[in-house]
Amino acid sequence: MMKEGQLSSAGKIRIIRAERLHEDMAARRFSNLIGFDDAPFSHDHIGPVRVVGTIFTGLHLTGVVIGEVEKDGADAAEKLARLVTESRFAEHVQLVMLQGIALAGFNVVDVFDLHQRLEMPVLVVSRKLPDLAAIQRALTTQVREGEQKWALIERLGSPEPAGYVYVQRVGLTLEDAQAIITRFTLHGHIPEPLRVAHLIAGALVNGQSHGRA
Repeated sequence: MMKEGQLSSAGKIRIIRAERLHEDMAARRFSNLIGFDDAPFSHDHIGPVRVVGTIFTGLHLTGVVIGEVEKDGADAAEKLARLVTESRFAEHVQLVMLQGIALAGFNVVDVFDLHQRLEMPVLVVSRKLPDLAAIQRALTTQVREGEQKWALIERLGSPEPAGYVYVQRVGLTLEDAQAIITRFTLHGHIPEPLRVAHLIAGALVNGQSHGRA
């Protein structure tokens, strides 16, 4: 006779199958993604910074878009939304994935604005747990309109663990986010749309990809 709280082997198998089914459904529901990362730039750079978006259908790279955002600016959400809506991939993309909450230095992405413009979920992925206290200090003491930018980060909430990375999200559950990370990660810990965008962005500036993706 089983004690209270114990499950039979069959019961455990049913739970595992249910969890896998949920992961499969989430991955299929968001099977067409675009992942954005910025190109490297020098510390003294002033002006626009290249941004690369890679479009994936499942695990297949199906397109690339390239644009610009202002270093330490406030135009990221608008520019990223335009890159999606003005591309030939617009009707297929179901979710936007970002490599961190900021591009081009401290051009903090207004994720809620991006979500509203595109009417689709936005998933922010970080390799390591961000030091939010340090980010707040830097924004509020060194960056123009830093208080407003910090408010965007604060509104999004603390990063949550998802596999080997941390995520922030708008328009999808943590369970969906975890399933998407698992489905789209092949090499290392970073999902393919972001890993490939990072490689292409580096090659645009340096002539070849460089560093860990």
